[in-house]
Amino acid sequence: MFIRSLDATKFLALAWLTTSILAGQTKPPAVVRPPMRLPATSSNAQDQLDSNQALFTVMAAINLAGYDDQINAVSSHPFRHNLRTELGTRKLQSVIELKRFFKDRGMRDPNAELSRYISYGLLINGPPDFSYRDPDMVRPPDATTLEGLSPLLAAFYKEANLEQQWNKAQPFYEEAFSSLHQPLTRLVLETTAYLRNAANIYLGRRFQIYVDLLGAPNQVQTRSYGDEYFVVVTPSAEPQLDRVRHAYLHFIVDPLGLKYGEDIKKKKPLGDYAQGAPALPENYKENFGDLAVECVIKGLESRLDRKPAMVEEALKEGYVLTPALTEQLALYEKQDAAFRIYFPNLFAALDFKREEQRLSKVEFTAASNGRLVRAAQNNRPPELVGQAKLLAEADQLYSERNLEPAKQAYLKVLEGPDEQNGHAKSYYGLARVAVLERDPETGDRLFRKVLELGPDAATKSWSLLYLARLADSQGQHEQALGNYRAALAVEGVPDGVRQAAEKGLVGAFSK
Repeated sequence: MFIRSLDATKFLALAWLTTSILAGQTKPPAVVRPPMRLPATSSNAQDQLDSNQALFTVMAAINLAGYDDQINAVSSHPFRHNLRTELGTRKLQSVIELKRFFKDRGMRDPNAELSRYISYGLLINGPPDFSYRDPDMVRPPDATTLEGLSPLLAAFYKEANLEQQWNKAQPFYEEAFSSLHQPLTRLVLETTAYLRNAANIYLGRRFQIYVDLLGAPNQVQTRSYGDEYFVVVTPSAEPQLDRVRHAYLHFIVDPLGLKYGEDIKKKKPLGDYAQGAPALPENYKENFGDLAVECVIKGLESRLDRKPAMVEEALKEGYVLTPALTEQLALYEKQDAAFRIYFPNLFAALDFKREEQRLSKVEFTAASNGRLVRAAQNNRPPELVGQAKLLAEADQLYSERNLEPAKQAYLKVLEGPDEQNGHAKSYYGLARVAVLERDPETGDRLFRKVLELGPDAATKSWSLLYLARLADSQGQHEQALGNYRAALAVEGVPDGVRQAAEKGLVGAFSK
């Protein structure tokens, strides 16, 4: 396997940056190494440009099974054609099984189709068995739709002698690494220099870039699994650097958003303005912390590219904190502290009155036709009291992943009388805590307790969705099917539940 580290420890010697950061390494000999299993932590190779044998096998398998998206595009890699031609002429029993699997789980959207196979490829080991890297992980729903693929991959890898194809692919990976190494190194250097980050802040975390030759061109797929951040890039005429940098900024900023969650939460009323933005994804309307982090990243991109117009564009899309945070970034540039230290100042300096005046005049861009929609005036919700306040505090602790305090807060709600489904919501919170603590048995029991208490539609449907995912993770596919269907049958089911449940039904369990 060919590794291109973006470690720049020998590159940047600025007066205010005493710790060297992330440096390109000498080109290694052209040898094929055994498949690399990503470690959970790394202190000297946080940022790598690499290939992945498990992902290669998944992509080879679906190309033989019927994945044809943009196969005739100019940027589609020649090796993709060669592999399909060479293996397609052989009558492989494993390919017959793969075709059946691929067809039974087919999706209309080729991008969504590719996305879930990439997710699966990132979660598994390489040959010979393609087992999960972390068997105890509660897997994301897109990956659970592909349960049962690993045995088919193992059979295909052996019968097709895919090791030979993997070896043949290495010069093409080498070529891709050569073309990407310099621009990606520059990207990391410039970004890290701006943020004034020292290398040792990445201990225990990993940012990994994989090249895939077998997917549709011009794809940049990003994933975050715990402390592992992955970017998968497919062939393109020009490197998709902006999208790679966006993922790298998330790698840096996401932990800061969690660490300073209390500081961010104080500005939550400003998030009300985002509710009227048609182009803003729903997850940002539902989670103010995620919205705040995304606004920081939008501001960073504007400053790094020296394009002020990007700020106004982000604002009209609904990223309502971007102008104020970008103004604070301009002040950050004039002082000496590293970004990770200065970060809470970005939010501490936000002035409610000034931002309310700014945001009350915003005209949001409509999602479909570019029309502008006047932002609604901010009507702050009434102050929560009693059980509702306790639940809100518990939910906030959970969102910040302060699991033990969240658990105690939910238990405190259960000590009082049940008000407006408060007990059901508390059990729902405790169940989610159990899932994050890798205790699926307790999680399953508590989600069932929620259903016994006659919860509201949102709590009921989310509990059913969690039960379906837990059943999927344990191989209880019929039970998972029943829970996906039950979630969809709840009157007033939220869009997020509906979409996830529909994806669950699309997969292997639809018989």
